[in-house]
Amino acid sequence: MKDKMGNELTSEQVFRKGINRVVNILIELILYLVHLVGYIPIYPIRRLVYQLIGIRIDSSSTIHMGAVFYTLGNISIGSDTIIGEGAVLDGRGKLHIGNHVDIASEVMIYTSEHDLQSESFAPITEPVIIHDYVFIGPRAIIQAGVTIGKGAVVAAGAVVAKDVAEFAIVGGVPAKEIGERALKDPHYKLGRARWFR
Repeated sequence: MKDKMGNELTSEQVFRKGINRVVNILIELILYLVHLVGYIPIYPIRRLVYQLIGIRIDSSSTIHMGAVFYTLGNISIGSDTIIGEGAVLDGRGKLHIGNHVDIASEVMIYTSEHDLQSESFAPITEPVIIHDYVFIGPRAIIQAGVTIGKGAVVAAGAVVAKDVAEFAIVGGVPAKEIGERALKDPHYKLGRARWFR
């Protein structure tokens, strides 16, 4: 038997690959069930399930319906944070989202990507850190390895491939600084999350 690169495998390697395949199928099944839970229209039930499966999320924070997860144990979400409908939260690498963060609908946050120079197209995982009081507009994409500084704003549809400075406003593809936030000492609260979204 050969692997996907055409290399001959020993019987022990074939056995290990078989076990690995079964484990991965079970993980995919769990992620599918979590995805279905994401459509339960009562948030406290969703949050309880998310916490039971390893997402560290403060009780004052909310993930709206339809969220997609790739792995669960590496995701942490601080207090008073709201994540909009249909968000992609990639936990294959460390994903830390701070306090009072407002993430709009259909934002995609990735902690893993492919190494384009690798002969096997190998994955690379890098952490994503989103600091307090950040706002990320709808359908923005945050790529692996990015840190978004305190109070920064990411415009709708932006593709963020580099770190964003504190209080910077970025937009475009790839995202570039287009302004600066005047508020330098934020202490607002996002307020009560909607239960049925």
